[in-house]
Amino acid sequence: MVSSETPAEKPAPKPADEPVPPDPAAGSGSDDDGRFGEPGRPLNRRSPFLFGFLFGLGAILAYALFLGVRNAASILVLIFIALFLAIGLNPAVERLRRWGVRRGVAVTIVSLAVVGLLVGGIIALIPPLVTQTTELINNAPETIESFRRSETVNELIQRYDVVTKVQSAINAGTVGNAVGGVVGGARLLFGTVFNILTVLVLTIYFMAAFERIKETGYSIVPASRRERVRLLTDEILTKVGAYMVGALAIAILAGVSTFALALALGLAYPFALAVVVAVCDLIPQIGATLGAVVVSLVGLASSITDGVVCIVFFIVYQQVENYLIYPNVMRRSVKVSDVAALVAALVGVGLFGVIGALVAIPMVAAIQLIMREVLVPSLDER
Repeated sequence: MVSSETPAEKPAPKPADEPVPPDPAAGSGSDDDGRFGEPGRPLNRRSPFLFGFLFGLGAILAYALFLGVRNAASILVLIFIALFLAIGLNPAVERLRRWGVRRGVAVTIVSLAVVGLLVGGIIALIPPLVTQTTELINNAPETIESFRRSETVNELIQRYDVVTKVQSAINAGTVGNAVGGVVGGARLLFGTVFNILTVLVLTIYFMAAFERIKETGYSIVPASRRERVRLLTDEILTKVGAYMVGALAIAILAGVSTFALALALGLAYPFALAVVVAVCDLIPQIGATLGAVVVSLVGLASSITDGVVCIVFFIVYQQVENYLIYPNVMRRSVKVSDVAALVAALVGVGLFGVIGALVAIPMVAAIQLIMREVLVPSLDER
């Protein structure tokens, strides 16, 4: 009898060349079979070789950064001045925005006002400078003759051997030096124009993107301190704007004083001279001296007496402005004490020149605010 059950089918044997899948627990990759060797120990961070390599790499990067900053120093200074002016002009933009003007239109109005002030100062500067300088040159023979008749002047010329020194300086000059002086003067002129235009354009861009720049800066501050940093920074920016208003008030006062002097002496172009002095007085460190030189040249072209009066007036006025008017105005506008304003201006000029004079007073105001609101409370808690 044949059974109806079929025998169980045996599984087919696997081919001999079929690869065996790797065991996940045994590790992956090609290193488990030892073909590439055993992994070594991690690098010793205290190794002198590794420390020296990292130190040298850091020194190279630091030196490269120093070279980059040094080579771009002139551009960085222009960017800094433009940003400072944008901060100072931003209160005017915000005032126009509170009156319902859109930010783009407000920035345009403020920018046109600044450009108009610069153009007005240049237009006011050129005619009297050219005219009075021409008159001064034309009157030079008569002026020299009057000096020759003076016994005091002749005695000074003989005592200090002025004629010999002037003749030596003339003989030392060459055509090459003259050509180099002309080329250098042209480069200085075009470089100054380029710098002014660069600062003007950057200032407009910074004013247009001022809110975005602020918000970007606040976003990188930890959230727990962001609100306090925002309040402190806004207060510092307000003080910078107040400083600009104070500087403008001082410049207007210098222009009014010059206008009164020009009317009293009967000088030509009194209003133009006042505008020149006011615009130049906005330039830190050298602006007041530049305006005084222009007015003094006009006075000398009119008469020697008028020129001497102008020189004496500006010497006295600059001392009064530097040590009396400037500290008091800054104390009222930026809330900086008289001594701090004076010391900050002198130290800023001595350390960083024009840039130091530009940021000295706002920097002191910012330091005082941070000390009062941050440093002193943290010290009181200890």
